[in-house]
Amino acid sequence: MNNTFFTIASFEFASDVQIVKAKLESEGIQVFLRDENTVNSDPLISTAIGGIKLQVYTNEKDRALAIYNEVRAYAQDDDGLPIRCPNCKAEKSEIYYGRKGIFYKLFPFFEKRKYKCLNCGMITKPE
Repeated sequence: MNNTFFTIASFEFASDVQIVKAKLESEGIQVFLRDENTVNSDPLISTAIGGIKLQVYTNEKDRALAIYNEVRAYAQDDDGLPIRCPNCKAEKSEIYYGRKGIFYKLFPFFEKRKYKCLNCGMITKPE
């Protein structure tokens, strides 16, 4: 058996990762949650450690990503509308934190929210 892991996504809250975990397991994919117990014991440090990482075996990566992309929630604005990429006009963006510089690595909650388009990779600030 292949013992290398691939991280599908990171989640800030344990409840969010459980939904995706249940879907992947119902499709026969074995799922591992890294840092789940740490975040459950102190939810305030979730952002600092990068959240709960949803991992699968590398040989299941493609199938797991396809399932995850079917059920994932994309970033929305304050009105509940999907964030639209100004470059390619796709509505498939997620929240992105660069964590550049020691200050933002120590205090990630001070960094301004940005969005990364999953279609073209462009990083934008909210309007």
